[in-house]
Amino acid sequence: MESLGGAEFAPDTTYLNTSYCGLLPARAAEAMSALIRELATGRSAGDHDRITAVRHSFARIAGVGADRVALGGSVAVHVGLIASSLPPGAEILLPEGEYTSVVTPFAVRGDLKLRYAPRAALADAVRPGTALVALSAVHSSDGVIADLPAVREAAAAHGARTLVDASQSAGWLPLRAGEWDFTVTGGFKFLLCPRGVSFLTVTEEAQRTVAPLHAGLFAAEGLDTFYGPIERFASSARRFDEAPAYVSYHGAEQSLALLEEIGADAIHAHTTGLARRFRDGLRSLGHAPLPGDSAIVAVPGLGGRAPELARAGVLVSDRDGNLRVSFHLYNTSADADRVLDVLAAA
Repeated sequence: MESLGGAEFAPDTTYLNTSYCGLLPARAAEAMSALIRELATGRSAGDHDRITAVRHSFARIAGVGADRVALGGSVAVHVGLIASSLPPGAEILLPEGEYTSVVTPFAVRGDLKLRYAPRAALADAVRPGTALVALSAVHSSDGVIADLPAVREAAAAHGARTLVDASQSAGWLPLRAGEWDFTVTGGFKFLLCPRGVSFLTVTEEAQRTVAPLHAGLFAAEGLDTFYGPIERFASSARRFDEAPAYVSYHGAEQSLALLEEIGADAIHAHTTGLARRFRDGLRSLGHAPLPGDSAIVAVPGLGGRAPELARAGVLVSDRDGNLRVSFHLYNTSADADRVLDVLAAA
């Protein structure tokens, strides 16, 4: 299988570590460089129209209206905003071993009740009184896709709100953000954005329950409140925006445009096809990858070989003892085969 990225990418390694950080498309790097040159000469401070373009582009990728999208720089900040909206004593249900940015903002409140359940049994653990169920769509350590329909159905049955972290899925696994009260997504992985770009989606109903605690200029309806408190917040999720990092968002505009050009279905088919090829190759070598149809492949007990692979020019990750290999649009069948060759040579 050939790369979908064309001339946009030119890695000088066998790069299979998008779960850690995605590669920047050439067009994104050039957009950022152009703004930096303008900043250095005083010809620009950044173009807010590009920020608006990013919001609309992510909204299309997420399958929601742009009025439900807030922009920021960190998943943990978005989760902290949601945590701040909950009453004391509210019960938060989380999978065991959930990523720290999803857990910690609730934990530091000190007056919330955090309850954990095995990932595979999360839906069964929802109960009357559960205020919020929070989970990753695809788990960071092993790439396992959560049973999202079951969690959504259980939460609805018990009147619980839902929060999904799509950082390890958006960009290869189609995102249906409208099915959840909240989604949070770090842009620097499979969305191929620079660090400093993140997204929060909020349903219209949930927007009425969250206060814009870190509101600044960009949260105002008219973007013209320079002094004193904001008297009229944006009527959309924009009131939850953080001030955008212009250089990063100039790059993000180009990254998201590329993903839209290629299309979610094509990227999903490409990445999962490569992952299946890799799983089959692992089994032929006597290894036992975790089953599933994720673009992220984990091999328990093999994480210690990540340094050896790096020395051979193959970049992957070691997460909880798992060798974690993640495929994206710029990868090819030759990349999958290269990992297998290095593993077989030892």
